[in-house]
Amino acid sequence: MKSRVAAIAIFVLVLSAVAGVAALSRGSARPAAQKAEQQQQRQPKEDAALQVVETKYVCMINNQRFNKVQIPVEVEGRTYYGCCEMCKGRLSGDPKSRVATDPVSGKEVDKAKAVIGANADGEVFYFENAENLKRYKASPKS
Repeated sequence: MKSRVAAIAIFVLVLSAVAGVAALSRGSARPAAQKAEQQQQRQPKEDAALQVVETKYVCMINNQRFNKVQIPVEVEGRTYYGCCEMCKGRLSGDPKSRVATDPVSGKEVDKAKAVIGANADGEVFYFENAENLKRYKASPKS
């Protein structure tokens, strides 16, 4: 009887482990917000020529340039921009969404104060100053 109970217990543990692995593999599809956050940490492509963009044309959650003015979001005296209500909510409630990493210096920059460069695809990158954007543009291309 004890060996039967032990066998059932082992079976339940193995089944739980298999279910856990399956759940982890399904969780690999990241929500759009996490994907956008990961994009802001990426480096610009070496062959992408960046053009300076006004902050009001950038969704600071999707890190994308648009042809129209985005929705302003005031936080602590600074203005951030989002393309929709979800982005507005994230900018107001999530301090991490309001910062990015300068691809030249590696320093954290406030998106509302950053110099923003966009590549031909509309993807934007945040620089702590115009000199870093200029240095990036002048860096040797491979």
